[in-house]
Amino acid sequence: MAFIQAISYYLPDELLTNGKLNTNFPEWSVDKISSKTGIYQRHVASKDEFSSDMAVLACEKLFSDYSIDRKNIQFILLCTQSPDYFLPTTACLLQNRLEIPTTAGALDYNLGCSGYVYGLGLANGMIESGMVDNVLLITSETYSKYIHAKDKSNLTIFGDAAAATFITKGDGYCKLENFVFGTDGKGGENLIVKAGGMRFREILNNEDSVDEFLNVHSPKNLYMNGTEIFNFTLEAVPKLVNQVLCKAKLRLDEIDLHIFHQANRYMLNHLRKKIGIEESKFFIYLENCGNTVSSTIPIALHEAIKSKKITPNKKILLAGFGVGYSWAGCTLQF
Repeated sequence: MAFIQAISYYLPDELLTNGKLNTNFPEWSVDKISSKTGIYQRHVASKDEFSSDMAVLACEKLFSDYSIDRKNIQFILLCTQSPDYFLPTTACLLQNRLEIPTTAGALDYNLGCSGYVYGLGLANGMIESGMVDNVLLITSETYSKYIHAKDKSNLTIFGDAAAATFITKGDGYCKLENFVFGTDGKGGENLIVKAGGMRFREILNNEDSVDEFLNVHSPKNLYMNGTEIFNFTLEAVPKLVNQVLCKAKLRLDEIDLHIFHQANRYMLNHLRKKIGIEESKFFIYLENCGNTVSSTIPIALHEAIKSKKITPNKKILLAGFGVGYSWAGCTLQF
């Protein structure tokens, strides 16, 4: 059996507040931004701060706060869509920087908002198979480096962060259970950074374009079709929740707390109402950090525990969803 033993996270020092966004985009008032997204500020990586740097700081906090001996770590899983390099694998660099033994395995996997639950599933499989006794799961993302300075839509939503989770065999405060995964690649074009990979390594036209909402981006920037992403989410996530409940042989009212990917408050409230989740059983934490992609769920989970929204003998349902399209859910038994 695999258990979460500890979670820590790191947020960069630089802040992008709603006031600053309002200065750059006068048509977007501070109140309009906060009421629409539920976000008041985002933490943004500095010019010389990258995914590996944030990951190191999240891990060092984990080791210090929970007295975890790095010499005992057997595998590193890093979820990122903004790696330091195409190659080498950023997880390999982290092994060296964190002074984790060379006997540990290490790999990156490229997923976004579903990535944390996928990582829990991979760690769970590795531990239950007897391959390893523990896994250091890291999520670290610097989406801000992909966003055009005049793309007000994405600027209002995304923040940067890293989270570190230590998962062990038979020792921790919550057990991993009942994983469900899903993929629909036909939606890939709706949330994409087109330039940089091999298919569009040399973009002939790298000029800025303006969408119907006057957001500016180029092929090297993050593009998101908000309408299509919203529609996908409202279709896929209720089915995901039902599939997890079915696998767990539980009713919706038997879940003590739901923690979804923290996309934005508007979307989360729509999902909660459509699924029929009580507001008291639905945890939202994004006001001061925004949508941090693969780190939203571990940050929210950490804060829910800290604020005593989660106590022993509680059943939690996690749901991640987004770019890919990709989605994943599971339950945690505290």
